[in-house]
Parts: sequence; C-alpha cells; structure tokens
Amino acid sequence: MGMIQNFSIGLVSTGFMVLATATQSQAVTLTYDSQIGKPGFGPGELFVPQGITVQESTGNIYVSNGRGLNPDGSFNPNIGNKVEIYNKSGAYIGAVGKGGKGVGEFDEPSALEFSPNTGNLYVGDVFNNRVNVYDPKGNFINSFGEFGGLKPGRAFFGPSGVTFDKTGNVYIGDFSGDKINKYTPDGQLLSSIGSSGTAPGQFQGPAGLRISPVSGNFFVSDQFNNRVQVLNPEGQPILTFGKQGTGPGEFNQPIGLEVDEQENIYVADSINSRVQVFDKTGKFLTAYGEPARNSSGEVVPPPKQGEPPFGNPLDLKPGSFNWTGGTSYKDGKLYVGDFFQGRVQVLNVAKGKSQKVPEPTSILGLTLLGVGAAATKLRKNQKAKVMSVISPKIEIEKVTV
Repeated sequence: MGMIQNFSIGLVSTGFMVLATATQSQAVTLTYDSQIGKPGFGPGELFVPQGITVQESTGNIYVSNGRGLNPDGSFNPNIGNKVEIYNKSGAYIGAVGKGGKGVGEFDEPSALEFSPNTGNLYVGDVFNNRVNVYDPKGNFINSFGEFGGLKPGRAFFGPSGVTFDKTGNVYIGDFSGDKINKYTPDGQLLSSIGSSGTAPGQFQGPAGLRISPVSGNFFVSDQFNNRVQVLNPEGQPILTFGKQGTGPGEFNQPIGLEVDEQENIYVADSINSRVQVFDKTGKFLTAYGEPARNSSGEVVPPPKQGEPPFGNPLDLKPGSFNWTGGTSYKDGKLYVGDFFQGRVQVLNVAKGKSQKVPEPTSILGLTLLGVGAAATKLRKNQKAKVMSVISPKIEIEKVTV
C-alpha cells in the first residue's frame, strides 16, 4: 500500500490551426459547493475515487472506491472495491457490487456511467479486465470486454472512460491499448477508434472520454501526451490542445474530462491538482484548485510505498486537492475526485456574459501547424515498486533530482 514519488512523464504536443466561423462562448466560474465522502475505509468513506457519475432518475451520486490490499500486498476484497452511493445531500445510502473475482464483483472499479437510454450502470473493473453492467437498482446484468494489460513503462491498465452515443452504443477507453472501443448496449464489440502514438487521432493513455450532447464529437483526455483531443463522430481528429506544464492551458497528466451544453470542456489536471476549463476551440477560460499543503506551506506529496492511500497531512480546505481524478458534470455542478484525500469536491458552475470566439469546423478545413516532442530526463538511483493499493491511471516512477 502506498505511492512512489516523482514522475516519469512523456510529452508530445500537437497544434492545429482551424479556419473558423463566429459563435458564442460564455465565461465560466467555478466555486466550491460541498464535499461528498471523507477519507477512510468504513461505510461511505473513500480512498482514491476514480469514477463519479450522477443517476438521472434519482440525482444520487455514484463513486468508484479504491482497491484494498492486505499488509503483505495481496488483494483484500473487503476494503473498497465497490461503487458507493450518496443522495443529493451527500449522505451515504449504500453500494453497488462488492470486492472479488466472481460474477458482478470488482477488483478495482474505475470509470462508470449510466446509459441515457436504459438507465443501466456500466463500470470498469480493472484487474478483472472487464466492464460490469447493473440495472438502475444495482442488480448485476452481465460483464463484457477485454482490454490491454500492463504495458512496458506504464503502471496501470484496463478500461478507462465510458460514454454513450444517441443510439445507445457504449464507448469504452482501452487505457493501455491506446484506443476507444465501440460496443452494442449488451457488449458486442463493433469497432475501435485510434491507435498508439503521438499524431492526431493517436493516444498514449486515453483516460477521460465524453461524446458531446451538442455535436456528437468525441472529447478525450490523452493522458501521457498531456493534451485533449477532439474527434468528429466518425473518429477523425479535428482539434488538439495542451502540452506538458503548470501554466494555464498546460497539463500534467489529465484524467477526468466533462463537456457541458455549450461544449465547454472541464479537465481534471491530475498532478497539477486542479480543474481547467476551456471553450470548444480549446481556449483557456479558468482554473480551480491548488495542491494540498502542510502547516509550513509545502505541497503535500502523494503517499509513499507502504503508507495508507492518503496525503499526510490531509488538507481538507475547499479547493485543496492532492491530485484530481474522476469527474462528472450534471445540472450546473461539477464533481471532482480528490484522489489522495478520500473525498469528492462538488463545484458550482456559473456562466457569464457571452463573447464571440472562433468555432472549429471540419468543413472549412484544418492546417497542421506542427508536432513537437520533449522528454523528461531521468536519473534513476533507487528502485521502487508501484503503489498497488490503487490504480489511478497514472504512470509514476521514483527518481532523485
């Protein structure tokens, strides 16, 4: 149980110049509303909330809880390994599934989403290498899928983002397979989008995944390429933005991603411990959140090997995160997983006056500006094991600097 410190991060950023027409974009402001869950291993307590979604019919919030281990590092199905349920007020009311290797059980639940057509719940089951499906009341229906395993240089794998098109087909990110799989509602594989690489339309760890309710375009957080990609409904790339860094519009391994009714894009910029918001053209609008700090003002690191999966100390002030992760957007609220502080922070989304901004259009055409690559140089002086209590879809390697 624990986390290895400092990070090995690959970087490729690619830019597009897009001929544009004028459209309307709104200023966006994020403010703290409330907290769901608290750090711990008891009922309703959380560690490493990877996936979050809101049930349309009830307004209940569903959160994927982390992967428990015994002191010797073996799997403990009785710690976490289920989807926790909270009502609109944040009170704990129950769970879906339980830990294990059997039918309908979890060995680390990850991304999850309700089908807008059937109301069924689809949940990634990482170490069981599948997706589990439950009816709206939490009864198990079936499992499907097969996803890439561990990949050299990466610590984590399995099903990542979950989203649906208007006909009810479900799209699941294959994190280490560097592609997005399209399935029928009952889990029959139809096709795949993308491949491994750094070019437009290729991925290195597709994490967050959403289909826009407006255009039908795909929005993907491309984690190890430190960028967001936008693909048309046929899966062809039309826009990419972002690069590795800490400034506005830069990322340090983006994970969760949401798209609202105006196609504003909300990205959990995980290691930078914040959420960034962009308009549909990739223009930076705002950011919310800062790293958790100790009493001396120093940034609290993620957990070390052998420690519980929480920052030490915890900094549970509104807006303080020890890495951001799973996300959900619903009815003007943004739900953000506070990875190593065992909670979900709920943010209010306020939109201001409209302003004219460019709108990308594949009809007018795209011009590729260029592809740049940069790599972080590492000096490896110590051996380290990857944290096995959880799998937040982050590649981490211990280094000395």
